[in-house]
Amino acid sequence: MKKVNFVHLRTHSDYSMIDGLAKPSSLVKQAVFLDMVALGLTDINNLYGVIKFYNVSRSLGIKPIIGIDITILSDIIQNYFFRITLLAMNQTGYKNIIFLLSTSYQKGYPEDIGPSITLKDLIKYREGLIVLSGGLEGDIGKCILCNDFHLIQKNFYYFKKYFKNSYFLEIYRINDIREEEYLHKIKYVSKKFNLPLIVTHPVSFLKKKDFKVHKIRIAIHQRKTITDSKFLYSYTQEQFLKSEQEMCDLFSDFPDALKNSVEIAKRCNVIIPTGQYFLPNFDTKSIKIYDFFKQKISEGLEERLVEIFPNKLIRSKLRKKYDSRLCYEVSIIKKMGFISYFLIVMEFIMWAKNNDIPVGPGRGSGSGSLVAFVLKITELDPIKFGLLFERFLNPDRVSLPDFDIDFCMEKRDLVIEHVTEKYGRNSVAQIITFGTMAAKAVIRDVGRVLGYPYGFINRISKLVPLDPGMTLKKAFSKQKELISLYQEDSNVKILIDMAKKLEGIVRNVGKHAGGVVISPTIISDFSPLYCDSNGQNQVTQFDKNDIEYVGLVKFDFLGLKTLTIIDSCVKMINKKKKYNKKKIIDINKINLFDKKSFKLLRKSDTIAVFQLESKGMQDLIRRLKPDTFEDLIALVALFRPGPLQAGMVDNFINRKQGYEKISYPDEKWQHKTLKPILKSTYGIVLYQEQVMNIAQILAKYTPGQADILRRAMGKKDPKEMSEQRHFFEMGAKKNGICTILANKIFNLLEKFAAYGFNKSHSATYAFLSYQTLWLKSNYPEEFFASALNMELSNTNKIVILIQDIKKRNLKINPPDINRSNWNFFVDSDKTIIYGLGAIKGLGKSSIKIIESVRCNGQKPFKNFLDLCIRTFSKHFTRRVFERLIMSGACDSFKICRSKLFKNITYMMKIAKQYVVYLSSKQTSLFGTQQSLKNIFFKKKNCVSIKQQIKNFLNNECHYFWEKETLGFYFTGHPISIFLKELLIYTNGICLKDCLSKRKNKYIVVSGLIESVKIKLSTKKKKIYSLVLDDSCDTLDVVFFDIPSNVTEKILKRDVIVVVSGILQFDTFKNCYRVVAKRILDLETVRNTYIKKINIIILFDILLNEDILNFLFELFKKNNFGSIIINFFYSHRFSSLHPLFCTVWKLSMSNKIFRYLLELENLKYLKLKY
Repeated sequence: MKKVNFVHLRTHSDYSMIDGLAKPSSLVKQAVFLDMVALGLTDINNLYGVIKFYNVSRSLGIKPIIGIDITILSDIIQNYFFRITLLAMNQTGYKNIIFLLSTSYQKGYPEDIGPSITLKDLIKYREGLIVLSGGLEGDIGKCILCNDFHLIQKNFYYFKKYFKNSYFLEIYRINDIREEEYLHKIKYVSKKFNLPLIVTHPVSFLKKKDFKVHKIRIAIHQRKTITDSKFLYSYTQEQFLKSEQEMCDLFSDFPDALKNSVEIAKRCNVIIPTGQYFLPNFDTKSIKIYDFFKQKISEGLEERLVEIFPNKLIRSKLRKKYDSRLCYEVSIIKKMGFISYFLIVMEFIMWAKNNDIPVGPGRGSGSGSLVAFVLKITELDPIKFGLLFERFLNPDRVSLPDFDIDFCMEKRDLVIEHVTEKYGRNSVAQIITFGTMAAKAVIRDVGRVLGYPYGFINRISKLVPLDPGMTLKKAFSKQKELISLYQEDSNVKILIDMAKKLEGIVRNVGKHAGGVVISPTIISDFSPLYCDSNGQNQVTQFDKNDIEYVGLVKFDFLGLKTLTIIDSCVKMINKKKKYNKKKIIDINKINLFDKKSFKLLRKSDTIAVFQLESKGMQDLIRRLKPDTFEDLIALVALFRPGPLQAGMVDNFINRKQGYEKISYPDEKWQHKTLKPILKSTYGIVLYQEQVMNIAQILAKYTPGQADILRRAMGKKDPKEMSEQRHFFEMGAKKNGICTILANKIFNLLEKFAAYGFNKSHSATYAFLSYQTLWLKSNYPEEFFASALNMELSNTNKIVILIQDIKKRNLKINPPDINRSNWNFFVDSDKTIIYGLGAIKGLGKSSIKIIESVRCNGQKPFKNFLDLCIRTFSKHFTRRVFERLIMSGACDSFKICRSKLFKNITYMMKIAKQYVVYLSSKQTSLFGTQQSLKNIFFKKKNCVSIKQQIKNFLNNECHYFWEKETLGFYFTGHPISIFLKELLIYTNGICLKDCLSKRKNKYIVVSGLIESVKIKLSTKKKKIYSLVLDDSCDTLDVVFFDIPSNVTEKILKRDVIVVVSGILQFDTFKNCYRVVAKRILDLETVRNTYIKKINIIILFDILLNEDILNFLFELFKKNNFGSIIINFFYSHRFSSLHPLFCTVWKLSMSNKIFRYLLELENLKYLKLKY
């Protein structure tokens, strides 16, 4: 047996986010490479990685030594924090470390120091612990370097008294400038106080060459550049994992201290148990838990059967299969010990429902449980939809149950708080997650730390695709430009090489989206806890996999905004129904055969419909034409990369539409017993449950064995699949099915199983999709108002929803200071009233004040001055009034927005004077109160015709104000007035017509440029990407380098252009686009193609000399073009004005043409061109 002379007891993994670099698994693998027998992991103030370290160590034959480097608040030196190392000798020591660590977080801590414990805490929970003094970072080290032997004695008194034979003076050599002085003095102290020395090596990275990467890691953590004078780096290049021989050579003058590291390793023997699950006790009072469980199931079954089968005779006839299925499920749940799990989930779901918190119908394989259905944990009948219990719980494959429960996003935390109160704050915690340095972010971090310019970093990081799970390796395989830059630019190579070494390293901690653990005792009996600096928001220090390893069961409390939308919508509907004394709706009991819903679905009108609103999904819907709920379940299952790429979707569509013969499952290889299983999917094996059913029917598998087959097909393990094939053939043979057919069907199952989906999950998602579809079909106004309220801060989404509202010709009013609230709502006339909360730059507090003032006064605001006066005491800023005016919320005052805007400051001043007057009654300043009112609230004079025309240009300004504050043009669109003209140039084609045109066809379109993006191709040429908007739809336009006819000045936002090019379908974005060949701005097109304009003058304008003068001056300034203007008017007015006596050849700008079009709208003239 190999003689061991040294063991590393102090190493930091990347879970030490302050200074660690290597993964726990990498540390262990390097230890194996260096022929070590044991290794200690002592991350700073955490045990995040201990389970992973423990498992990989045991699997590779390394003895794991578990400990932490922990911060201590000294009881001897005032306000002094120091760091020592605690190692667990046994289970008691391990639990004490967990408890001390949890306590240090729960009591709160300064963010610059981190969590800490006191010496009193340490002494109280010292059993099973070995203490290493911390070297230069410990209290002894500080006292030694300060030559304070009085304090040394006081500190030694503590440790010698309470840690007899378990306290060691730590020494290391890492080329620190103070260490030789320390070593000389500690040697003397060791002899004087008879305390043993121990050699350690504070490992922060794996290999010596990692030193520079480590420096960058620290700089990223400190948010400094490596050249910053404030950047603190106290590490040396010696802090890598050295071999045993290197350590022995380094400390040949301290042989006993080397030997002590081995002796400590021998004394540390922690076993972390696994394989047992610990559920909290569910209080059933005096009733036994099993009897209580059966009682709840019995009550729930009766309620569910009445819902499903209202007819008593039918209910009596069909209940047998429900009784039988329940009996089977209950026996398995009892056998596996999960009764309390079901009762716990049942309780908090019922609490949520009783407290008006929307709960989802279920998600995942849990919907396959009839017990869950009768306990009202889920809302879909698993027997009706062919969902299997074994997909959730399999007696032949012991695994934890896992209900994914969706709650309303806004109230989910209330349910977690309820569970915390019920089971105790020390027994409930959410689960930690770890943020890592991802591909795109790590490039930005490394570039910033190395001091590269922002533009350079941004250009490189943008080349990394946004795909989920993207890595730098994958990015190089997808982006040729990234490869060429890496090969050609040395700075890019340095940046990428460093980024690759840091990619995947733990950067921060977070909280699992919905994972909560409930412990039968305190959580720290199983896992250490992490809290924020205030000691709040506790989470486990073990992630979801490690939590399962130690035996705690995870409960998923997920937030789903769709539930909030549905709940809000149903409340709006039912409020009106109650008022009108009509029957209210229960969204979980709606008709699944609603014709209006499926008509809407087949039209792909699925904006805001859960899971069905993406472009790709809409395209699939158009092809599939679903007309039943089973089709909807299939639709959700089909829209995944596997089925789409494997051709399964095409087969499914062809069979449904009658283009392909339906076989069960294949024309050559089918069996009559498979038809009932595959009928709903037209003979296609789409669901995992179908694979399991086929195995049971065809090859006599038990339900549990069928689930194991399903898992084996998913894993594709050759050995396991060979065994399953043999078992399948033997079972089929017993059923009288020939081996050849059995083998062929097994092949087909194996092929389809690679893409098979969990039907339980698909069915529950389809149910949510159907609920939103049903609401949109039957109560569109309430549905859209609810959907808009969930997107108040998401302008892009609001734009999409408003476009859909307008497309459906539903009524929606713009923001109104006298009607609008924070949220959108539907009035008695079925008109959606715009929510003030969707106005950009307008805070919730300001809106709530407006609502309060309006409500308290019990009357609307009379005018803008009244608004200023009544909100004066609320200290509204000018910006609030600006946003209200710009968004159109003050249009009800019947005054031009521009005029109101210009007078905001004046109105605020007058409001202040008025409020002062009311409070002081200083009549000498304003005279009587009545005369003051006359001044403030006097009526406005009528606006002249000339002023109407001059004000028209303000409308364009108003449109852009709406765009700025609302995110889109609401009351009008800058392009609207030109649409008739644009249709001439585009041969009558609008942007929405592009969907019905053939791909790769030459097309002319027009629109206002909404956005412009420019990027470089691999050949350094510019690629322009525009989004055109014509008020009805939007369309992407792309072109490579600027065409010869285009100047960059027209490639700007809000310019109206006419584009000629090839219509294509962008498979990446799942939408149509035009690859442009030519782009012209509207003014250029107009002055090129229009030769003359005939203006027919109507009688009224001839009587208004101001308008004629205005047009004369306007034309006079632009009489240098090619467009001939002809006037047609009554002969007797021919000599009245020089406008009609001049030869006009105009350069027709948008401004001039807009005036003419407005005069036409005002019925003063007619245009023909």
